[in-house]
Amino acid sequence: MRIDKFLKVSRLVKRRPIAKEMADQGRIKVNDRVVKSSYEIKVGDVIEVGYGSRQVKARVCEVRETTKKAEASELYELID
Repeated sequence: MRIDKFLKVSRLVKRRPIAKEMADQGRIKVNDRVVKSSYEIKVGDVIEVGYGSRQVKARVCEVRETTKKAEASELYELID
């Protein structure tokens, strides 16, 4: 699954076009590498998302095409 779609499905980013724009601006890293929006995410990858002055770091636990809002947080595990 593409990184921009995963961020939208997991609710780490509200909308897919915003996730795509963030990736294309270089504000998303996977395993300490800056990636484009077309990057294929895998279970075990560590994602870093830059929201202005704050960074969110999460490990991918599961990849699903769709999910309910209540189950979205099961797709990743936040890392300090």
